[in-house]
Amino acid sequence: MNIFLNRLSKPARLMAMSVLIVAAFAVLAAGCGTNGEVGDGGTVSTTQPSETTTTTTASPSSTTTTAPPDDTTTTSTTSAEETTTVKVYFSRDEKISAASRTIPRTQEVGAAAMRALLAGPTDAETEAGMFSSIPEGTTFLGLAINDGVATVDLSKEYSSGGGSLSMMMRLAEVVFTLTQFPTVDGVEFKLDGEPIDVLGGEGIIIDHPMTRADYEDMSPAILVESPALGDTVTSPVRVTGTANVFEAVFSINIVDWDGLIIADEVVTATSGTGTRGTFDVTVPFELTKAGPGAIIVFAESPKDGSQINVVEIPVELE
Repeated sequence: MNIFLNRLSKPARLMAMSVLIVAAFAVLAAGCGTNGEVGDGGTVSTTQPSETTTTTTASPSSTTTTAPPDDTTTTSTTSAEETTTVKVYFSRDEKISAASRTIPRTQEVGAAAMRALLAGPTDAETEAGMFSSIPEGTTFLGLAINDGVATVDLSKEYSSGGGSLSMMMRLAEVVFTLTQFPTVDGVEFKLDGEPIDVLGGEGIIIDHPMTRADYEDMSPAILVESPALGDTVTSPVRVTGTANVFEAVFSINIVDWDGLIIADEVVTATSGTGTRGTFDVTVPFELTKAGPGAIIVFAESPKDGSQINVVEIPVELE
């Protein structure tokens, strides 16, 4: 190569050397990659996909969710893989009762649950005796979670109307809905952005993070949280919730469309007789015909053995 260059005139040699240098860089670029590309592998992304979670995350710094002006949520995906199920809690027979809601999968699951709560019961739930104790016109303004305490901001309509029972039930509906999430232990309230220690003309004191224990009187002796009213269940069905009954023992019956008992299970909660415990049991049943049915829970009176604390949850059996 040097002999070939020496035979050329000086200008020609300079031009030939430039061509060779450019060709060398082209070969190097093709082999090693430039502009974020690696060989034939395409462009290298510097952004890693983030994993979507279904629970609100608590951290030393607060996480705040603010409702949009029109109180709506926008999502680009609605397939089954992109949804999650949460519970909302309404009033039924002057006690707390759980209902299920399927919502778009979101990291702001607490805010989504609050919006679902304020939307109220479905027609079927209303027919079954559910109702919301939260006044109409109440809007969700925001949610902040810090060190296990959820601070929910609602519009001033939340404090309007009703007596002491209505006030306690509307507080319980919010507290039970938000404390279903493991990152929330208690709930504090704001109205139109201002913290409150007393709710309404009845003077309900809420000067500390409110927990489910503060609303024991609003809870049925046996609170079934899953399945919820109107859910579709198959055998075996998992039944979960809390109970405060004598010696922690109660029964679960599953009945079919004509009232025939197709399952009978005796359950022992983790505690009872004045202390609320939890239960989580799987109950098999044999079904001859799919259709409406019910899960019925009850305890037996220690005095005469009669059924007490009866709660019936209509479901669809498959």
